[in-house]
Amino acid sequence: MQNKVVFLTTDSLGNGERELGQQILETFFTLLKQREQLPAAIFCANRGVLALTNESLVSMHLKELADQGVPVLACATCADYYGVRDQLEAGEISSMGHFMELAAKYEVMTLA
Repeated sequence: MQNKVVFLTTDSLGNGERELGQQILETFFTLLKQREQLPAAIFCANRGVLALTNESLVSMHLKELADQGVPVLACATCADYYGVRDQLEAGEISSMGHFMELAAKYEVMTLA
C-alpha cells in the first residue's frame, strides 16, 4: 500500500443501499489502518470530503491514519461546494493539482 494513493470519491462505497455502503467504507478504513504498510496518501474528492466530517464514522479512522503519518487531503473545491471546509474532523485542504502530482508518482486506488 505504501506506493498507492487512495482516491476517495464517496462517503458510501458502491451503488447499493447507502447505509450498507457506509458500513463497507468504514470497514475498509478500519482494516487499512491496521496494515503494516499504509498508503502514501488519501485524497478525498466529490462526496468523499463528507467522510472527513463528524457526520461520518469514517472520519475517526481517517484521523487515526493522519496521526500515523498518512497525508489525508480534501479537495478544496469539493469542500467548498458541500460547505464543509470548516467542519473537517480529519485531513487538510488541498488541490486537484496536488492530487495530479500524487497520481503521477503513485498508483491510484479509487474508492467510488
